[in-house]
Amino acid sequence: MALNVVIMAAGKGTRMHSATPKVLHKLAGRPLLQHVLDRVAPLAPVRCVVVTGHGAERVEQLVEKVVGGAGVCVRQEPQLGTGHAVQQTVPALDDAAETTLILNGDVPLIGSDTAAALAAAAGSQRLALLTVTLADATGYGRIVRDGESVRAIVEHKDATPEQRTIREVYTGMMAAPTALLKRWVMALTNDNAQREFYLTDIVAMAVADGVPVVATAAHDETEVLGVNSPAQLADLERRLQRRQAEALMNAGLRLMDPARFDLRGTLRHGRDVEIDVNCIFEGQVELGDEVRVGANCVIRNARIAAGAVIHPFTHIEGDGPGDKSVQVGASALVGPFARLRPGAVLGDEVHIGNFVEVKNSTLARGAKANHLAYLGDATVGARVNYGAGSITANYDGANKHRTVIGNDVHVGSNCVLVAPITIGDGATIGGGSTIAKDAPAGQLTVARAKQVSLAGWQRPKKSPK
Repeated sequence: MALNVVIMAAGKGTRMHSATPKVLHKLAGRPLLQHVLDRVAPLAPVRCVVVTGHGAERVEQLVEKVVGGAGVCVRQEPQLGTGHAVQQTVPALDDAAETTLILNGDVPLIGSDTAAALAAAAGSQRLALLTVTLADATGYGRIVRDGESVRAIVEHKDATPEQRTIREVYTGMMAAPTALLKRWVMALTNDNAQREFYLTDIVAMAVADGVPVVATAAHDETEVLGVNSPAQLADLERRLQRRQAEALMNAGLRLMDPARFDLRGTLRHGRDVEIDVNCIFEGQVELGDEVRVGANCVIRNARIAAGAVIHPFTHIEGDGPGDKSVQVGASALVGPFARLRPGAVLGDEVHIGNFVEVKNSTLARGAKANHLAYLGDATVGARVNYGAGSITANYDGANKHRTVIGNDVHVGSNCVLVAPITIGDGATIGGGSTIAKDAPAGQLTVARAKQVSLAGWQRPKKSPK
């Protein structure tokens, strides 16, 4: 079935109290509108039309980024109601698509299967409405039935007291034959309390034309919840996170507390993986078998091999998926309070300890930097011991330079390795040294001032007041 999709994304979101257009507020790390666009993709529409308005340029940039040329944006200026919004899409709809599906850009969790079922219910001959039954239907348009047939949708502000007792409500999403939808929306009027063009008025038009009006029920309340305030966004965030956590636990992941877990991307995991509380996963993260992640870690775009332990309060910040991700080898130990930045690649059994930062550096098997150190733009050999307080001085104020440390090197505490520099295999760098020239293999290299003691020296004293 050829399909048009219309996504309503013109609203300002006054109750968000934000300069950011409502549909660009983020849920699980992605804009609300992006969630909807991603869920539409499996339906393979011939035309995806996004109605923009407030913050139109920013919204249109997102559409271009997510769907490229497959998306068409039309502007609704001014915003005169949902019917007026769909009127703006009429020239952009593909007449070859027999059905048009209308979704909301601030309802991010609509299931692809639900959207497909709604479109199928409409086909080329029916008007199909997506409904849900709520315990509290305040603010929603009520479904008025005559037996199984839908006769009307009455907006809350226009409903009678009796109609407001109805708990089956319209979700704001519908599907209709494209040709009929075009005719109906262009015939809308604004004869109502708000002087707006209501899309819901096409129900009465369908009834008058003898077109069947059917209702398709959503799976649950969560998939049709919209976002109009920070409180609603926070509620939906927790619902989504709980849903994601349950899916991961059903696949064998061990979460110490699913209520204190946030996934803002994708997480793949092996067997017997354990994650402690208050951890955030962003981008694309892969955890091998028996990986353990301590409390309060933030891990973005990383591949962590089997048996590795990420101790609490560690930050891992890959640049992107694949080769741009941070890589941690098997049985490595990282943290607590460590930071792995883009380009960090740790081999098997590497130890990165507390307050150690690694950026654009490769550490071979068994290398250790256990305390208070910085490794930037470095290639570190196997079994290196990198002392506390030592750094690679990789930046000369204009350009970055690389440090190469051979196998079995011992770098003492509080050393500065001024790049570009090479430390040969088996070399030892004496503590407190500033090394600006290559250090030969197998030798002790020391560069520090001679120690001097001054007899008779007295510590300064405070002057009397």
